[in-house]
Amino acid sequence: MPSNSELEIAEVQTFRLRGFTLLRIKTRSGIEGHGECGAAAPEDLAFARTQMAGKPATAYEVIGQSLAARPALRAAADMALLDIIGKAAKAPVYQVLGGPTRFKVRALASLEGDSDQALAASLRRAEAAGFRCHVVPLPPARARSQAFVEATTRRLESLRQAGSADTNFVLDGAGQLPPAAAASLCAALERFHLLWFDEPCRWTDPRAVARLAAENVTPVGFGRHIGDCGVFQDLLRESAIDVLRPDIRMHGISQIRRLAAIAETYYVAVAPYHDGGSIGTAAGLHLAASLPNSFAVQMPAAATTVKDGYAELPRGPGLGVVVDREFIEKHKEQRS
Repeated sequence: MPSNSELEIAEVQTFRLRGFTLLRIKTRSGIEGHGECGAAAPEDLAFARTQMAGKPATAYEVIGQSLAARPALRAAADMALLDIIGKAAKAPVYQVLGGPTRFKVRALASLEGDSDQALAASLRRAEAAGFRCHVVPLPPARARSQAFVEATTRRLESLRQAGSADTNFVLDGAGQLPPAAAASLCAALERFHLLWFDEPCRWTDPRAVARLAAENVTPVGFGRHIGDCGVFQDLLRESAIDVLRPDIRMHGISQIRRLAAIAETYYVAVAPYHDGGSIGTAAGLHLAASLPNSFAVQMPAAATTVKDGYAELPRGPGLGVVVDREFIEKHKEQRS
Protein backbone atom coordinates (compact mmCIF):
# COMPACT_ATOMS: atom_id res chain seq x y z
CA MET A 1 0.00 0.00 0.00
CA PRO A 2 1.50 3.37 -0.97
CA SER A 3 2.09 5.94 1.75
CA ASN A 4 -0.27 8.85 2.32
CA SER A 5 2.22 11.17 0.65
CA GLU A 6 2.12 9.02 -2.50
CA LEU A 7 -1.69 9.09 -2.38
CA GLU A 8 -1.84 12.89 -2.18
CA ILE A 9 -4.20 14.38 -4.74
CA ALA A 10 -2.24 16.11 -7.49
CA GLU A 11 -4.81 16.66 -10.25
CA VAL A 12 -8.61 16.97 -10.53
CA GLN A 13 -10.43 17.06 -13.88
CA THR A 14 -14.02 16.80 -15.07
CA PHE A 15 -15.34 15.80 -18.47
CA ARG A 16 -18.88 16.63 -19.48
CA LEU A 17 -20.22 13.62 -21.39
CA ARG A 18 -23.67 12.94 -22.72
CA GLY A 19 -26.00 13.04 -19.71
CA PHE A 20 -23.43 13.13 -16.92
CA THR A 21 -20.10 14.47 -15.69
CA LEU A 22 -17.04 12.25 -15.30
CA LEU A 23 -14.60 13.18 -12.53
CA ARG A 24 -10.95 12.08 -12.67
CA ILE A 25 -8.62 12.39 -9.68
CA LYS A 26 -4.91 11.63 -9.99
CA THR A 27 -2.45 11.12 -7.14
CA ARG A 28 1.25 12.01 -6.94
CA SER A 29 2.10 8.33 -7.50
CA GLY A 30 0.04 8.28 -10.72
CA ILE A 31 -2.97 6.29 -9.51
CA GLU A 32 -6.19 7.53 -11.10
CA GLY A 33 -9.69 7.24 -9.73
CA HIS A 34 -12.99 8.01 -11.45
CA GLY A 35 -16.45 9.01 -10.32
CA GLU A 36 -19.54 10.45 -11.93
CA CYS A 37 -22.34 12.85 -11.16
CA GLY A 38 -24.88 15.02 -12.93
CA ALA A 39 -24.16 18.52 -14.12
CA ALA A 40 -21.30 20.32 -12.36
CA ALA A 41 -20.61 24.03 -12.79
CA PRO A 42 -17.04 25.32 -13.37
CA GLU A 43 -17.12 27.12 -10.02
CA ASP A 44 -17.99 23.82 -8.31
CA LEU A 45 -14.90 22.22 -9.81
CA ALA A 46 -12.71 25.15 -8.77
CA PHE A 47 -13.98 24.82 -5.21
CA ALA A 48 -13.43 21.06 -5.25
CA ARG A 49 -9.84 21.50 -6.40
CA THR A 50 -9.07 23.81 -3.50
CA GLN A 51 -10.61 21.35 -1.04
CA MET A 52 -8.85 18.26 -2.40
CA ALA A 53 -5.41 19.50 -3.46
CA GLY A 54 -2.64 17.96 -1.38
CA LYS A 55 -4.94 15.79 0.73
CA PRO A 56 -4.47 12.00 0.71
CA ALA A 57 -7.14 9.92 -1.01
CA THR A 58 -7.57 8.01 2.26
CA ALA A 59 -9.15 11.17 3.73
CA TYR A 60 -12.27 10.63 1.62
CA GLU A 61 -14.65 11.17 4.54
CA VAL A 62 -13.02 14.48 5.49
CA ILE A 63 -12.98 15.58 1.84
CA GLY A 64 -16.63 14.59 1.52
CA GLN A 65 -17.61 16.81 4.43
CA SER A 66 -15.69 19.73 2.92
CA LEU A 67 -17.67 19.28 -0.32
CA ALA A 68 -21.07 19.05 1.40
CA ALA A 69 -22.22 22.29 -0.25
CA ARG A 70 -21.53 20.70 -3.68
CA PRO A 71 -23.35 17.36 -3.34
CA ALA A 72 -22.92 16.28 -6.96
CA LEU A 73 -19.14 16.62 -6.86
CA ARG A 74 -19.05 15.20 -3.36
CA ALA A 75 -20.68 12.01 -4.63
CA ALA A 76 -18.35 11.77 -7.63
CA ALA A 77 -15.28 12.47 -5.49
CA ASP A 78 -16.33 9.76 -3.04
CA MET A 79 -16.45 7.19 -5.86
CA ALA A 80 -13.13 8.36 -7.31
CA LEU A 81 -11.29 8.38 -3.99
CA LEU A 82 -12.52 4.91 -3.07
CA ASP A 83 -11.47 3.81 -6.58
CA ILE A 84 -7.95 5.08 -5.83
CA ILE A 85 -7.84 3.39 -2.41
CA GLY A 86 -8.94 0.07 -3.89
CA LYS A 87 -6.34 0.30 -6.65
CA ALA A 88 -3.63 1.16 -4.11
CA ALA A 89 -4.68 -1.80 -1.95
CA LYS A 90 -5.05 -4.04 -5.05
CA ALA A 91 -8.56 -4.93 -3.89
CA PRO A 92 -12.12 -4.23 -5.06
CA VAL A 93 -13.87 -1.38 -3.27
CA TYR A 94 -16.36 -3.75 -1.63
CA GLN A 95 -13.47 -5.54 0.08
CA VAL A 96 -12.05 -2.22 1.27
CA LEU A 97 -15.50 -1.56 2.77
CA GLY A 98 -15.64 -4.92 4.54
CA GLY A 99 -17.59 -7.00 2.02
CA PRO A 100 -18.72 -8.81 0.11
CA THR A 101 -22.04 -9.56 1.77
CA ARG A 102 -23.16 -11.25 -1.49
CA PHE A 103 -21.60 -12.37 -4.76
CA LYS A 104 -24.23 -11.11 -7.17
CA VAL A 105 -26.64 -8.18 -7.16
CA ARG A 106 -30.25 -8.06 -8.33
CA ALA A 107 -30.35 -5.68 -11.29
CA LEU A 108 -33.27 -3.38 -12.04
CA ALA A 109 -33.87 -1.84 -15.48
CA SER A 110 -36.17 1.04 -16.47
CA LEU A 111 -38.60 0.36 -19.30
CA GLU A 112 -38.93 3.05 -21.95
CA GLY A 113 -41.83 3.87 -24.25
CA ASP A 114 -44.97 5.97 -24.63
CA SER A 115 -47.36 3.05 -25.09
CA ASP A 116 -47.96 -0.42 -23.70
CA GLN A 117 -46.63 -1.89 -26.95
CA ALA A 118 -43.42 0.14 -26.76
CA LEU A 119 -42.94 -0.82 -23.13
CA ALA A 120 -43.42 -4.50 -23.99
CA ALA A 121 -40.75 -4.19 -26.68
CA SER A 122 -38.45 -2.48 -24.15
CA LEU A 123 -39.09 -5.30 -21.69
CA ARG A 124 -38.18 -7.94 -24.26
CA ARG A 125 -34.91 -6.14 -25.00
CA ALA A 126 -34.10 -5.87 -21.30
CA GLU A 127 -34.91 -9.52 -20.71
CA ALA A 128 -32.71 -10.51 -23.65
CA ALA A 129 -29.93 -8.57 -21.87
CA GLY A 130 -30.51 -10.64 -18.73
CA PHE A 131 -32.77 -8.39 -16.63
CA ARG A 132 -35.76 -9.84 -14.79
CA CYS A 133 -36.79 -6.81 -12.74
CA HIS A 134 -38.27 -3.78 -14.49
CA VAL A 135 -39.42 -0.29 -13.55
CA VAL A 136 -42.76 0.51 -15.22
CA PRO A 137 -43.99 4.11 -15.71
CA LEU A 138 -47.59 5.04 -15.01
CA PRO A 139 -49.92 5.48 -18.00
CA PRO A 140 -51.02 9.02 -18.93
CA ALA A 141 -54.51 9.39 -17.43
CA ARG A 142 -56.36 11.30 -14.72
CA ALA A 143 -55.01 9.96 -11.44
CA ARG A 144 -58.33 9.95 -9.59
CA SER A 145 -60.34 8.18 -12.29
CA GLN A 146 -61.32 4.53 -12.55
CA ALA A 147 -60.02 4.65 -16.11
CA PHE A 148 -56.55 5.39 -14.74
CA VAL A 149 -56.66 2.33 -12.46
CA GLU A 150 -57.87 0.18 -15.36
CA ALA A 151 -55.17 1.53 -17.69
CA THR A 152 -52.46 0.76 -15.11
CA THR A 153 -53.87 -2.75 -14.63
CA ARG A 154 -53.91 -3.37 -18.38
CA ARG A 155 -50.32 -2.12 -18.68
CA LEU A 156 -49.07 -4.51 -16.01
CA GLU A 157 -51.11 -7.39 -17.47
CA SER A 158 -49.62 -6.87 -20.93
CA LEU A 159 -46.09 -6.66 -19.53
CA ARG A 160 -46.57 -9.77 -17.43
CA GLN A 161 -47.60 -11.63 -20.57
CA ALA A 162 -44.59 -10.27 -22.47
CA GLY A 163 -42.11 -11.20 -19.75
CA SER A 164 -40.72 -14.51 -18.56
CA ALA A 165 -42.11 -16.56 -15.68
CA ASP A 166 -39.73 -14.97 -13.16
CA THR A 167 -40.29 -11.35 -14.25
CA ASN A 168 -40.88 -8.81 -11.46
CA PHE A 169 -42.07 -5.23 -11.59
CA VAL A 170 -41.62 -1.94 -9.79
CA LEU A 171 -44.28 0.65 -10.58
CA ASP A 172 -42.89 4.17 -10.94
CA GLY A 173 -45.30 6.80 -9.64
CA ALA A 174 -42.75 9.63 -10.10
CA GLY A 175 -44.40 11.44 -7.18
CA GLN A 176 -47.40 12.30 -9.37
CA LEU A 177 -50.35 11.00 -7.36
CA PRO A 178 -52.19 12.41 -4.35
CA PRO A 179 -51.86 10.04 -1.37
CA ALA A 180 -55.52 8.94 -1.62
CA ALA A 181 -55.20 8.07 -5.32
CA ALA A 182 -51.93 6.23 -4.62
CA ALA A 183 -53.67 4.20 -1.90
CA SER A 184 -56.52 3.23 -4.25
CA LEU A 185 -54.05 2.15 -6.90
CA CYS A 186 -52.03 0.12 -4.36
CA ALA A 187 -55.17 -1.78 -3.36
CA ALA A 188 -56.12 -2.46 -6.99
CA LEU A 189 -52.65 -3.79 -7.84
CA GLU A 190 -52.11 -6.15 -4.91
CA ARG A 191 -52.55 -9.22 -7.11
CA PHE A 192 -49.50 -8.25 -9.17
CA HIS A 193 -47.22 -8.59 -6.13
CA LEU A 194 -45.09 -5.61 -7.12
CA LEU A 195 -41.60 -5.52 -5.66
CA TRP A 196 -42.60 -2.02 -4.58
CA PHE A 197 -44.45 1.12 -5.70
CA ASP A 198 -41.77 3.75 -6.28
CA GLU A 199 -42.51 7.39 -5.38
CA PRO A 200 -46.31 6.87 -5.43
CA CYS A 201 -46.82 10.42 -4.13
CA ARG A 202 -44.76 13.35 -2.92
CA TRP A 203 -42.77 12.63 0.23
CA THR A 204 -43.18 16.11 1.72
CA ASP A 205 -45.85 14.93 4.21
CA PRO A 206 -44.26 11.97 6.05
CA ARG A 207 -47.44 11.21 8.03
CA ALA A 208 -49.59 10.93 4.90
CA VAL A 209 -46.94 8.71 3.34
CA ALA A 210 -46.85 6.64 6.55
CA ARG A 211 -50.61 6.02 6.31
CA LEU A 212 -50.14 4.89 2.72
CA ALA A 213 -47.42 2.44 3.76
CA ALA A 214 -49.35 1.15 6.78
CA GLU A 215 -52.69 0.61 5.06
CA ASN A 216 -51.49 -1.25 1.97
CA VAL A 217 -49.78 -4.56 1.30
CA THR A 218 -47.74 -3.20 -1.60
CA PRO A 219 -44.36 -1.88 -0.35
CA VAL A 220 -43.47 1.73 -1.14
CA GLY A 221 -40.09 3.20 -2.03
CA PHE A 222 -38.83 6.76 -1.76
CA GLY A 223 -35.58 8.61 -2.15
CA ARG A 224 -34.26 9.13 -5.63
CA HIS A 225 -35.09 12.85 -5.54
CA ILE A 226 -34.21 13.41 -1.88
CA GLY A 227 -30.94 15.20 -1.22
CA ASP A 228 -31.40 15.96 2.49
CA CYS A 229 -30.45 12.98 4.66
CA GLY A 230 -32.73 14.34 7.39
CA VAL A 231 -35.74 13.64 5.16
CA PHE A 232 -34.77 9.96 4.98
CA GLN A 233 -34.61 9.89 8.77
CA ASP A 234 -38.06 11.48 9.03
CA LEU A 235 -39.56 8.92 6.65
CA LEU A 236 -37.92 6.04 8.49
CA ARG A 237 -39.04 7.38 11.87
CA GLU A 238 -42.63 7.58 10.63
CA SER A 239 -42.45 4.01 9.18
CA ALA A 240 -43.30 5.64 5.85
CA ILE A 241 -40.83 3.76 3.68
CA ASP A 242 -40.24 0.09 2.83
CA VAL A 243 -37.45 0.51 0.28
CA LEU A 244 -34.80 3.24 0.54
CA ARG A 245 -34.00 4.68 -2.92
CA PRO A 246 -31.09 7.16 -2.73
CA ASP A 247 -29.53 8.31 -6.00
CA ILE A 248 -25.90 7.20 -6.08
CA ARG A 249 -24.89 10.23 -8.18
CA MET A 250 -26.38 12.51 -5.54
CA HIS A 251 -25.05 10.79 -2.41
CA GLY A 252 -22.09 8.61 -3.36
CA ILE A 253 -21.07 5.32 -1.81
CA SER A 254 -20.12 6.48 1.70
CA GLN A 255 -23.24 8.52 2.42
CA ILE A 256 -25.57 5.79 1.18
CA ARG A 257 -23.75 3.34 3.47
CA ARG A 258 -24.58 5.62 6.40
CA LEU A 259 -28.21 5.87 5.29
CA ALA A 260 -28.36 2.08 4.89
CA ALA A 261 -27.06 1.60 8.44
CA ILE A 262 -29.91 3.75 9.74
CA ALA A 263 -32.43 1.96 7.50
CA GLU A 264 -31.27 -1.43 8.78
CA THR A 265 -32.42 -0.52 12.30
CA TYR A 266 -35.93 -0.09 10.85
CA TYR A 267 -35.72 -3.35 8.83
CA VAL A 268 -35.83 -1.34 5.59
CA ALA A 269 -34.12 -2.56 2.42
CA VAL A 270 -31.93 -0.40 0.16
CA ALA A 271 -32.21 -0.21 -3.64
CA PRO A 272 -30.04 2.66 -4.96
CA TYR A 273 -31.15 4.52 -8.06
CA HIS A 274 -28.80 5.15 -10.99
CA ASP A 275 -29.41 6.25 -14.59
CA GLY A 276 -25.95 7.38 -15.71
CA GLY A 277 -22.81 5.66 -16.96
CA SER A 278 -20.68 2.63 -16.19
CA ILE A 279 -18.74 4.28 -13.34
CA GLY A 280 -21.93 4.88 -11.35
CA THR A 281 -23.15 1.39 -12.18
CA ALA A 282 -19.93 -0.14 -10.84
CA ALA A 283 -20.17 2.05 -7.73
CA GLY A 284 -23.72 0.78 -7.18
CA LEU A 285 -22.57 -2.84 -7.41
CA HIS A 286 -19.73 -2.29 -4.93
CA LEU A 287 -22.13 -0.48 -2.63
CA ALA A 288 -24.67 -3.31 -2.78
CA ALA A 289 -21.95 -5.87 -2.08
CA SER A 290 -20.98 -4.00 1.09
CA LEU A 291 -24.53 -3.69 2.52
CA PRO A 292 -26.33 -6.41 4.47
CA ASN A 293 -29.72 -4.86 3.64
CA SER A 294 -29.20 -4.36 -0.10
CA PHE A 295 -32.19 -5.40 -2.23
CA ALA A 296 -31.43 -4.29 -5.80
CA VAL A 297 -29.59 -1.68 -7.85
CA GLN A 298 -31.27 0.24 -10.65
CA MET A 299 -29.01 0.69 -13.66
CA PRO A 300 -29.15 1.40 -17.41
CA ALA A 301 -29.84 -1.77 -19.38
CA ALA A 302 -26.58 -1.50 -21.36
CA ALA A 303 -24.36 -0.58 -18.41
CA THR A 304 -23.18 -4.03 -17.32
CA THR A 305 -23.54 -7.76 -17.92
CA VAL A 306 -26.62 -9.27 -16.30
CA LYS A 307 -27.55 -12.96 -16.18
CA ASP A 308 -30.87 -14.36 -14.93
CA GLY A 309 -31.67 -11.06 -13.27
CA TYR A 310 -28.39 -10.60 -11.41
CA ALA A 311 -25.17 -8.70 -12.10
CA GLU A 312 -21.86 -10.19 -11.02
CA LEU A 313 -19.56 -8.13 -8.83
CA PRO A 314 -16.66 -6.32 -10.51
CA ARG A 315 -13.45 -8.27 -9.92
CA GLY A 316 -10.69 -5.75 -10.61
CA PRO A 317 -9.09 -3.45 -8.04
CA GLY A 318 -10.90 -0.25 -7.13
CA LEU A 319 -14.21 0.10 -8.94
CA GLY A 320 -12.99 -2.42 -11.51
CA VAL A 321 -13.74 -0.16 -14.49
CA VAL A 322 -11.16 0.55 -17.19
CA VAL A 323 -11.78 4.06 -18.54
CA ASP A 324 -11.19 4.46 -22.27
CA ARG A 325 -9.37 7.78 -22.68
CA GLU A 326 -9.93 7.84 -26.44
CA PHE A 327 -13.67 7.41 -25.92
CA ILE A 328 -13.71 10.31 -23.45
CA GLU A 329 -11.77 12.59 -25.79
CA LYS A 330 -14.08 11.69 -28.65
CA HIS A 331 -17.37 12.12 -26.79
CA LYS A 332 -16.68 14.83 -24.23
CA GLU A 333 -18.73 17.98 -24.48
CA GLN A 334 -16.54 19.96 -22.13
CA ARG A 335 -13.36 19.49 -20.11
CA SER A 336 -12.41 21.42 -16.96
